[in-house]
Amino acid sequence: MSALTPPTDMPTPTTDKITQAAMETIYLCKFRVSMDGEWLCLRELDDISLTPDPEPTQEDPNYLMANERMNLMNMAKLSIKGLIESALNLGRTLDSDYAPLQQFFVVMEHCLKHGLKAKKTFLGQNKSFWGPLELVEKLVPEAAEITASVKDLPGLKTPVGRGRAWLRLALMQKKLSEYMKALINRKELLSEFYEPNALMMEEEGAIIAGLLVGLNVIDANFCMKGEDLDSQVGVIDFSMYLKDGNSSKGSEGDGQITAILDQKNYVEELNRHLNATVNNLQAKVDALEKSNTKLTEELAVANNRIITLQEEMERVKEESSHILESNRKGPKQDKTSEGQALSDARKHLKEETQLRLDVEKELEMQIGMRQEMEMAMKMLEKDVCEKQDALVSLRQQLDDLRALKHELAFKLQSSDLGVKQKSELNSRLEEKTNQMAATIKQLEQSEKDLVKQAKTLNSAANKLIPKHH
Repeated sequence: MSALTPPTDMPTPTTDKITQAAMETIYLCKFRVSMDGEWLCLRELDDISLTPDPEPTQEDPNYLMANERMNLMNMAKLSIKGLIESALNLGRTLDSDYAPLQQFFVVMEHCLKHGLKAKKTFLGQNKSFWGPLELVEKLVPEAAEITASVKDLPGLKTPVGRGRAWLRLALMQKKLSEYMKALINRKELLSEFYEPNALMMEEEGAIIAGLLVGLNVIDANFCMKGEDLDSQVGVIDFSMYLKDGNSSKGSEGDGQITAILDQKNYVEELNRHLNATVNNLQAKVDALEKSNTKLTEELAVANNRIITLQEEMERVKEESSHILESNRKGPKQDKTSEGQALSDARKHLKEETQLRLDVEKELEMQIGMRQEMEMAMKMLEKDVCEKQDALVSLRQQLDDLRALKHELAFKLQSSDLGVKQKSELNSRLEEKTNQMAATIKQLEQSEKDLVKQAKTLNSAANKLIPKHH
């Protein structure tokens, strides 16, 4: 992999040039961005073996634009994949301070800026991706809401700031992929803003729009009233996607164990909440059963009272009919007293009838309340059954997680045991090596002694030989 830093013999740019370069789109035209699994690889184009065909050359604008599109598409893949994985591991709503989310918006901004036509204004040439985004509300009516919200934000003064706010609101609405697909499908409208070989006009734009569907699983919440979106500098941080070979293997197992422990704690907390909910629902069911029993007793009393009133009413009717017959047969002098008794009987009958109507209304109300109570009881029983099923499934998941945790702990223990055995073997080998070194030193010393003795014997022999002569 080539170094990311420029050669030392190149001139150092000034602060103004750095700011200008940061404000413009950085596409790494001199590099080829490729993916190694889930990591980023950068290679200089000079190091890549090209085909013998001289066309296209590296100076060809079409070749450079195609290389830029490929680089941006690979960066978008890495950014979207990293954002989804980190967000799921985090397990909470994302905000504007989350670094992978910031890098995703930077990459999307570069994708939308690629191949933009420069519009001449009285202040000079201007390149802004806000124009294409404004077209979305004409293609998808649901986008009119966020477009109006962006225009109403008081702190946005530039088209770039409005475009950045639009991207954030579309992600919060979980419609960013839908809006981008609708925009890319209308290339006759995009041709007003983009060059023919821009990313939004080619196949890479459709691929990125398809990748954005995965972001619908992410929950994001942004507060853009106090955020300065106009003056932000969008530069891609490649260090987030470069692979560190020394630390990746060691941190992989720790990350899995941490994720499993987090899931275990989440399931246990959810289990406690569900138990509390079940207890509350059970208490409500008990209270409703007591209320239902009380209403049943009151209904029985009301039915007995209605039967009593009906019997009394029948008796009053019989007395009334008997009085009427006696009035027809009896003397005329008794008509006045009997008429008074008849009016009293009619009055009493009217009162009893009114009382019966009141009791019937009260009975209808009690019956309605009982039906509502029965319906509430059925709904509560259904809710309790659903909660119990969810509780059983969560307990099963908890058991699976515990089994996985034990398995990982066993593997970790076995690996630790293997490391310990290897360290003991290594120490034994070192001891043997030290013993062999000491033995070698002793042999060398004995060899030196033997050499000295041999020299002494030779000298003595040389002295003896002349004496014999």
